[in-house]
Amino acid sequence: MAESKQYDVVIIGAGPGGMTAAMYASRANLSVLMLDRGIYGGNLNNTAEIENYTGFKSVKGPELAQQMYEGATQFGAEYAYGTVTKVELDGDLKKITTDMDEIYTAKAVVIATGSDQRHLNVPGEEEFGGRGVSYCAVCDGAFFKEKHLIVVGGGDAAVEEGVYLTQLASKVTVLVRRDELRAEPIIQAEAMNNDKIEFVFNTSVTEILGDDIKVTGVKTHNNKTGEDGEMTADGVFIYVGNFPMTTAFKNLDILDGQGWVKTDERMRTAVPGIFAIGDVRETPLRQVATAVGDGAIAGQQVYQYIKSMD
Repeated sequence: MAESKQYDVVIIGAGPGGMTAAMYASRANLSVLMLDRGIYGGNLNNTAEIENYTGFKSVKGPELAQQMYEGATQFGAEYAYGTVTKVELDGDLKKITTDMDEIYTAKAVVIATGSDQRHLNVPGEEEFGGRGVSYCAVCDGAFFKEKHLIVVGGGDAAVEEGVYLTQLASKVTVLVRRDELRAEPIIQAEAMNNDKIEFVFNTSVTEILGDDIKVTGVKTHNNKTGEDGEMTADGVFIYVGNFPMTTAFKNLDILDGQGWVKTDERMRTAVPGIFAIGDVRETPLRQVATAVGDGAIAGQQVYQYIKSMD
């Protein structure tokens, strides 16, 4: 059994919310550890431009992630890699176990694991992953210069990343399963005024096609007429929503029927000393600004909780 490392608070996830919670908690002179399965910043690192975060007319996602990290660690908060597999209660303490068999104990835990991209779950999607199927325009867009790309989805992420891809591709076709977009009006307007973008509504992807090397197109189904068709393309970027990263917390009885963490307005879950923030919780809006706000509240509430214990 590995020897456990002890902290006042362990924050599971180092996205905007997790880093903000770390800053507030460490400013209160608590010992803080941020644990993340990837690089700090989370989905900020997959976002080309952020245009709706207060204080910035526009800022690159990775740049904002770096600035937040520097702010989060300036008062002593630590950061470590690790995928949390289990959180257990041990009296007033919480025991956190990772996939590397590292064990941490803490008086409080902040769940900031966020969400991940949903897949279409159609034939060809898994087969052509990394060979034309992508969920990150910033990561993979440069491989498709002057190519025809398909974006699947109708929300903010799909439309924003479609606009980003027009800087690289010769044409971007956005396939929307409904008869209208769900993206914010200002985002829609920018896309509609872009000559490189074409929208095809009432259309679902039923299969991703390819040869021995890469994606060559998709099979489609018109949800209104019932007509099936095919469309050629060099790449498919998928943005059809997210699901919560909460598998490690199922034993705590703090999730709703869809797997989102339930909290009150102070970010408290049903388990004393366990808080949740950002995209992982049941909330009407999932944005950088809301995650940061949640993190600030949680960081202060963690301090109050630990103070009450002492």
